[in-house]
Amino acid sequence: MQLSDFDFDLPEDRIATRPARPRSAARLLVAEGDRAITDAVVRDLPDWLRPGDRLVLNDTKVIPARLSGTRTRAGANGPTEARIEVTLLEPAADGCWTALIKPLKKLRDGETVVFSSALSAVLEGREAGQGRLRFNLAGDDFDAALAQAGAMPLPPYIAAKRPADARDREDYQTIWAENAGAVAAPTASLHFDEALLAALEARGVAFTHVTLHVGAGTFLPVKVDDVTTHKMHAEWGAVSAAAAAEIAATKAAGGRVIPVGTTALRLIETAARATGEIAPFEGETDIFIYPGFTFRVTDALMTNFHLPKSTLMMLVSALMGRDRIMEIYAHAVARNYRFFSYGDASLLIPGR
Repeated sequence: MQLSDFDFDLPEDRIATRPARPRSAARLLVAEGDRAITDAVVRDLPDWLRPGDRLVLNDTKVIPARLSGTRTRAGANGPTEARIEVTLLEPAADGCWTALIKPLKKLRDGETVVFSSALSAVLEGREAGQGRLRFNLAGDDFDAALAQAGAMPLPPYIAAKRPADARDREDYQTIWAENAGAVAAPTASLHFDEALLAALEARGVAFTHVTLHVGAGTFLPVKVDDVTTHKMHAEWGAVSAAAAAEIAATKAAGGRVIPVGTTALRLIETAARATGEIAPFEGETDIFIYPGFTFRVTDALMTNFHLPKSTLMMLVSALMGRDRIMEIYAHAVARNYRFFSYGDASLLIPGR
């Protein structure tokens, strides 16, 4: 299974840099087994679901993890300053944060970076090209200062085209975001608004919330030709006992379990690895889903359109079949669907 098997041509102008407004006005490609592909709109989602189906929603909350600060150093001719750009990755047990720091070579261990009048951090060490930062604040004080000083960590393919702005604080956050800790959004969930949730509820569709804190590793490229040798990054997630019971009850009643987004899918499949059935789970998952994977919980998936040669292309190929996914993506490109985090959505229902 080669990396080139998951490649496709994508015109640059198909990469969305802003989302559809309202959220549910985004387009929705529906692919059910080997039937003809249907072009719909996200607000049509209730028409494609059945009473008794259950959507699994990731309630992680994206933090404004991108910071710009200044390092000041005493010199023979007076103080010198350097601009330091930081993207927070994840908190450590000792209270530090691992972070991408640019340029890391301009910062020595023990030096301080000032981000605002309230927020600063000391570099306590470095490993594998990343830094360990200890901030001057913790808890609610840190959250408040970060909210003031930080910017939303847009994906690299958007950040290369424009900087994050005030609109992204709303656009790059789901309406049910609750548990802070992600540095990337569960982007399929960005298509939902209150009107769509109400329509789904009226249709008899149920909802279960789980948490997977999406990390920056989601954007890392696959660097091996034999994809089965790729090592996935780890992310923290939790499926509560109540969530597991709801999902199990839906399966038992004959309803379909449909994760919204690959993050929710990876988490519930992780929670079913031990026994083959959904169970409570809390901890890190590095599950890698590629063709040949046996899905224990997932019956269908709502997701956006993914990067060529990415692990997420491998995941959707595992669900639908590689040849079928290539047909779906060729259709999406030909019909001018918008791709990636702020792009359009697909509803993928494998054949039986």
